[in-house]
Amino acid sequence: YQLLRMSLAKEQEGIDSSFIWLLPAFIYACCGAWRLARFNLDETQSKVFKGVPIPAAGLVIASLPLIYWNEHGATLNNLLTNKWVLYLFIAVLSWLMISHLPMMALKFTDRGIKNNLPKIILLAAAIPAVLLFHWLAVPLVFMLYIILSLSFKQPQS
Repeated sequence: YQLLRMSLAKEQEGIDSSFIWLLPAFIYACCGAWRLARFNLDETQSKVFKGVPIPAAGLVIASLPLIYWNEHGATLNNLLTNKWVLYLFIAVLSWLMISHLPMMALKFTDRGIKNNLPKIILLAAAIPAVLLFHWLAVPLVFMLYIILSLSFKQPQS
């Protein structure tokens, strides 16, 4: 919401923009509530999630201002204060939360490498990503999470 406000304030006469330009920020919250309600009612989501879990999507959203304030690249900051980029983030994350795409649960259910390989890959990539990219690692690791979840057949509950 605040990044959207900043993006509107950058525009000519942006301070006088209608609040309607800020409403997409609430779509994310509504999709998150829908996702949580569906998760709480669905008993089959123990080993595999249907859609992206809200904590994962929340981490991505929470990382955006941290990236803005801590990463000192003008291009990156301009992207994060571009309302169309933010609308795209909102649309994609909202859709991923309410989708029925099979996403891996980050639980190690056994000691075998075969069933845990995508989780091991994610962990092995996340550690150097955090050390190299700091806050920017959050959306990068999230994208890897999506790719790994869709690439590996997830065992059903």
